[in-house]
Amino acid sequence: MSEESSAVTHPFLDLTPLTAARFASIEDRVARLLRTEQDVVIMQGEALLPLEGAIRSAAGPGTTALNVITGPYGQTFGDWLRDCGATVIDLAAPFHTAVTAEQIREAFAEHPQIDFVSLVHAEAATGNTNPVAEIGEAVREQGALFYLDAVASIGAEPVLPDAWGVDLCVIGAQKAMGGPAGVSAVSVSERAWARMAANPGAPRRSYLSLLDWKERWLDGGRKALPHAPAQLEMLALEACLERIEADGLDAVMARHRRAAEATRAGARALGGGLEPYVYEDREAAPVATTLRAPSGVPASELVVRALESDPAAPLAAGGGALAKEMIRVNHYGVDATQGAVRASLATLGGALASAGLRVDVEGALRAAEAAWR
Repeated sequence: MSEESSAVTHPFLDLTPLTAARFASIEDRVARLLRTEQDVVIMQGEALLPLEGAIRSAAGPGTTALNVITGPYGQTFGDWLRDCGATVIDLAAPFHTAVTAEQIREAFAEHPQIDFVSLVHAEAATGNTNPVAEIGEAVREQGALFYLDAVASIGAEPVLPDAWGVDLCVIGAQKAMGGPAGVSAVSVSERAWARMAANPGAPRRSYLSLLDWKERWLDGGRKALPHAPAQLEMLALEACLERIEADGLDAVMARHRRAAEATRAGARALGGGLEPYVYEDREAAPVATTLRAPSGVPASELVVRALESDPAAPLAAGGGALAKEMIRVNHYGVDATQGAVRASLATLGGALASAGLRVDVEGALRAAEAAWR
């Protein structure tokens, strides 16, 4: 066999190189999605890369950070901030609720030296969402730098860094955007760049470094990539942006909102002791719905039983200690559909019934359908 005929062409392998111009055009599409005039940098890794990189770039000794905790990621941010040498003031809210702008103002009144605020917009792990527009106004009043994790919320609800005064807004494509997990992005304000440039501990010559991207990519007019891009993930990100643009962002967000409303209505009608984990509808994230398992029935066992009947249902138990009480319905991306909601409710109903609990699956499905409409 000749050399010419021995090679098998593969669509995932035999790709033309990703040019700097195409890379920049994908960044521009992300900027349009965020409706931002700030610089946008696409990082070549999962969203933890820019989440950590942004904190280590902008915070250090002398920083006093207000770290809002409404789920596990807020706890992680506090760890990073302390590791950077920042003084950290944790503002923790129960995981079944959201933080308020008034709580932020009270923290500023008690600690006027706060100059950095870290917040998660929507916590997919706990199912809550925070009122970022109102919180952003409170942060702007004090002139603090505002860092936002919008990884779960982007595509499921509005994310507007410019309008909300967000200086560092990190997004990932793997949830509501329905895209790849291997790339992520961060929008950076001029204030944030200045804070990084003045921080002697900001990462340099590092995969975590945002300043490297600014100096080697943005400041050079985005003409030459600083290193080989993650080509497959970049193409997948481009494809998911194209799909969102074709469907319309408002339609994509509306689909996520309907999925959340339908899941919560169906869960309430299902019975068997199942109830929404986040009490108030206005504080429930549209990206995922968390449910509290009935007393005495471990959530992780219910999820295992449910998935035995339908392995494709978008269900998961909570992590860590929450595995005992929390069930998560991940109705995001391609699962933000009426069919996924119905499958989740039906399989959960079967699992509850097998545990000896009385449920009304048909009533739950009717309630979900009515809420979807």
